[in-house]
Amino acid sequence: MIHRLIAALFAALMSLSALAQDPPRTIEMRVDGLVCAFCAQGISKKLGKLEATEEVLVSLENGLVAIALKAGQDLSDESLSRSLTDAGYTVKAIERKAESLDAVRARLKAKP
Repeated sequence: MIHRLIAALFAALMSLSALAQDPPRTIEMRVDGLVCAFCAQGISKKLGKLEATEEVLVSLENGLVAIALKAGQDLSDESLSRSLTDAGYTVKAIERKAESLDAVRARLKAKP
């Protein structure tokens, strides 16, 4: 009887943990030096190769590079800064947010 109760409790906990997945996590970087589509393509390609990267968004108009992280993955600010600095850009700020890249896109479109 106790074994069945423990097994049922364990199964319920496993179901709850599957439902409570990590929220979308995005790293936003304010970057100087983004001037053309070639810049955006190069940054997207370089950051997209990183193991923790799910997707990359580059907004030339806003000087913004955003990375959606894969679940359970992370990238250090230092490695991101180094990647962009080595490519010739200046990183002004790095901010982590619990939102999707779709939410970032919507926010950028709504910006006057």
